[in-house]
Amino acid sequence: MPNVVLVGAQWGDEGKGKVTDLIAPQFDYVVRYQGGNNAGHTVINGGKKLALHLIPSGVMYKSAIPVIGNGVVVNPQVLVEEMQMLESEGLSCERLKISCDAHVIMPYHIALDQASEFKLGKNEIGTTNRGIGPCYQDKAARSGIRIQDLLDEKVFRMKVAAALEVKNAILEKVYGKEGFTLEEICDAYLPYADVIRPHMAETALMLNQAVRMGKNILFEGAQGTLLDIDHGTYPFVTSSACCAGGAATGSGVGPTAIDRVLGIQKAYVTRVGAGPFPTELLYAENGGEGQDAIDGDILCTEGHEYGVTTGRKRRCGWFDAVIARYAAEVNGLTDIALTKLDVLSAFDEIKICVAYECNGETYDYFPMQQSVLFHAKPLYKTMPGWKGQDITGAKSFEDLPQTCQDYVLEIERLSGVRASIVSVGPDHDQTLLRGWDL
Repeated sequence: MPNVVLVGAQWGDEGKGKVTDLIAPQFDYVVRYQGGNNAGHTVINGGKKLALHLIPSGVMYKSAIPVIGNGVVVNPQVLVEEMQMLESEGLSCERLKISCDAHVIMPYHIALDQASEFKLGKNEIGTTNRGIGPCYQDKAARSGIRIQDLLDEKVFRMKVAAALEVKNAILEKVYGKEGFTLEEICDAYLPYADVIRPHMAETALMLNQAVRMGKNILFEGAQGTLLDIDHGTYPFVTSSACCAGGAATGSGVGPTAIDRVLGIQKAYVTRVGAGPFPTELLYAENGGEGQDAIDGDILCTEGHEYGVTTGRKRRCGWFDAVIARYAAEVNGLTDIALTKLDVLSAFDEIKICVAYECNGETYDYFPMQQSVLFHAKPLYKTMPGWKGQDITGAKSFEDLPQTCQDYVLEIERLSGVRASIVSVGPDHDQTLLRGWDL
């Protein structure tokens, strides 16, 4: 039976929540394999929108076991609050499994994240200030605290005490901030152990047993390819492996068990936070002018482009085929899910970036040199739109206006990957399947 990695193929916020929610009933396990509560997936329950930041979308379905893998960093307060929110909505978290090897976001991680961003000023990375980076930093330095440590108060106290000797010194002497006491952290965190304990598991063992039994596993990524710590627009990235390869390390399931990789792409591009963005249509308040500023504002307004986690207004731009080709390669994409196609119904003409130009050179591939990417100018192909034609009621690809079909087919041609899922609206039934099956 096939196991599938679902991965963001742009800068995150591609609509992974809807697609995960849509296909999750086909799977026995839905595994979150990286990131933390810096991600936000919007799912629909009984017509009501719910924002999930840690718990996989599989929690919505009794047929699926939701799993938080070892590659995730967990803020226990956020986790417990999310569990309580779901329970209040009539969604049981009883089946939720949490890796005992997942690392814990501590209060000092959040304080350090916020202090570092403030000190950077206009050179800030644009983090969500939720302690994700500092937590992964401790993980790499082998000084982190894991979920299993919460179960042993003696071990937990010993590790926190050792960490505070360093973290308090940095907070106080480098940033001029107040540190933490051992007791205040223990009083806040140790009670979470009673809630988390029944859900802890050797998830790598559990998932590999599921593979041997022929079960279906969906590996649910957060953020997106261009935010990957290795393959993204460094340093304006997150601190985890967002690409499809991260599914193996973040879950403990070997790569040979993965059968398909589904890349989620918006029909245009957005990103949150700082960093290069070649096709960005600057808003007027950010110095944009003319038709570009108008088009950017239309994309934001029509697409409701505000971050699920932060509420920040997303930066918007035209579809970037250079990024699409890059994401196809580094993830090994077998399929694309194209989302928010209906947003483009507001335009007479639609642009696709087919290459970049910088210092007289043309790049049809994604340049990893930071200096090139920051100064890259998009080279566009303009295609006719389908303004005024409502596509949200389409039941098949052939129901779409010909210009809309042509746009999707051009994205397929430029990226080299078939758009097996096409979203024409926010609801489940506003989705066209073009060869997606298990």
